[in-house]
Amino acid sequence: MPPDEPAGVDRRRFLGLVSAAGLLASADLLPASAPASALGRTPLARALADDEPITKEMVTRAAALIGLAFSDSEIELMMEGLEEQREAFAGLRAVPIPNSLPPALVVDPLAPARDAPAAARPYRPGEPAAADPPADPAGLALLPVHRLAGLLRERRITSTGLTELYLDRLKRHGPRLECVVTLTEERALEQAARADAEIAAGRWRGPLHGIPWGAKDLLAVAGYPTTWGARPFVDQTIDEDAEVVRRLDAAGAVLVAKLTLGALAWGDVWFGGMTRNPWNLEQGSSGSSAGSAAATVAGLVGFAIGSETLGSIVSPCTRTGATGLRPTFGAVPRTGAMALSWSMDKLGPICRSVEDCALVYAAIRGPDGVDPSVPREVPFGWDPAVPLADLRVGFLESAFEPDEEEDEDSTRPFDVKALEVLRGLGAELLPVRLPGIDPGPMRIVLSAEAAAAFDELTRSGRDDEMVRQVADAWPNVFRHSRLVPAVEYLLANRLRTRLVAEMEAAMAEVDVFVSPSFAGGLLLTTNLTGHPAVVLPNGFRQDGTPVSITFTGRLHGDAEALMAARHYQAATGFHHRRPPGFE
Repeated sequence: MPPDEPAGVDRRRFLGLVSAAGLLASADLLPASAPASALGRTPLARALADDEPITKEMVTRAAALIGLAFSDSEIELMMEGLEEQREAFAGLRAVPIPNSLPPALVVDPLAPARDAPAAARPYRPGEPAAADPPADPAGLALLPVHRLAGLLRERRITSTGLTELYLDRLKRHGPRLECVVTLTEERALEQAARADAEIAAGRWRGPLHGIPWGAKDLLAVAGYPTTWGARPFVDQTIDEDAEVVRRLDAAGAVLVAKLTLGALAWGDVWFGGMTRNPWNLEQGSSGSSAGSAAATVAGLVGFAIGSETLGSIVSPCTRTGATGLRPTFGAVPRTGAMALSWSMDKLGPICRSVEDCALVYAAIRGPDGVDPSVPREVPFGWDPAVPLADLRVGFLESAFEPDEEEDEDSTRPFDVKALEVLRGLGAELLPVRLPGIDPGPMRIVLSAEAAAAFDELTRSGRDDEMVRQVADAWPNVFRHSRLVPAVEYLLANRLRTRLVAEMEAAMAEVDVFVSPSFAGGLLLTTNLTGHPAVVLPNGFRQDGTPVSITFTGRLHGDAEALMAARHYQAATGFHHRRPPGFE
């Protein structure tokens, strides 16, 4: 069949993920007669060379790859426009654009409703629990934040002593877990001394005052490297503090370390190794908030900040038994954080209890006037005293149905038991079904935005320095995602608008629903729609490793998701179990 009539393709029908204009930047579309000077450059650089004219054959082959076919006369008309587009590409690439600069298009899941939801109740964090500190240092290090807060406020322990304890544990156990990129020891000891002086003078700032914490190393901290977990950025220093870091400074928290992330926020492999699961050191901690989850569960920090674009809080919390909150998209400013996907990135707390997540989230949420994805102040009605019966709790019906192909790794026995516990706590458990839209094709939103965020890395060829060079790793995904058509990217986002509306409609009768953390399609759907999720441990397999359960809230229903999850956590107590070797 001639090349302008590819087999099985209806004319002008989209079947692929790449555009003709984008494919013209690919080395594969250079004619075989291309000069050696062109073949010696990077693919994207040589596609822009002035001495490489666009040919009809190139256009035909590019169109075929995306399921389109054009006639000779149509291609003739396209030629001048394609040359102009290529010149435009060169013009865009000639302007240095930092990773921190967002696009002019901003996703706001609440846009159709315009108004933020009204507060159902005021924020009532409760008083920090006061009790005698544990006799052993490890016991103290493994206490949740809300317990440490009471000890600090009552001056039964000092922030300096607690900080020195965590720094010692980071130095001793950090190498075992491969979870630390940089210790911020000098900064930490100065902050701890200041916290002790303020608390002694009666100026207690709140439950995070004096609490040591760790930052996922995609958050900028002035005076320290910000490596993004990737070898090309090992020496990068961003001379500012991320907004989340500034807010935690204002709350009196003490930054003790910058923790590992899978390179450029994928997986648990970073430039220095693979972050380990505290429950099984032969196993990775999953990612990409790998160090944040591992260090928290092992008691190397009081809490940590992670990020999620597609599972990077949920997955490592599941693997390590941490408790995490992936907040509503647009609730926490990402100023000073590495951008991967401007319309999907979210920052959130990783802690040892649900209550801790609520306290940290309260300190970091709200607009900063810089991040356009956080346009409004939304009430946060966290109140741990609210009974579970006051919340409308649902369950993802399809995720709890029997599976004939269930394997030995199935979490179904744990999942079913969770429903029994919730019913025993008085929850009615209304059935919820996900929208009938397949979220899979919309994943190109993430890959296209990520390719744009790291455009210069790909064009420079420095992506070859990344540790992981396999099909499912960023270097390869950045390359093939450059060929996602702008038209299809926008189509995906238009369908995404419908997905948001249908997801909210599916939750019309509930405040929160419970599900297995990796129920089919749920993770991608809710990361695209921006719905909040609380993930927490839900038991342990026979090999001693944890499993998890997830509570998903409505948009800006973070408080309700947290409150329901807290009731379940208090009834089960799985978060009290500690990994061997770190007790």
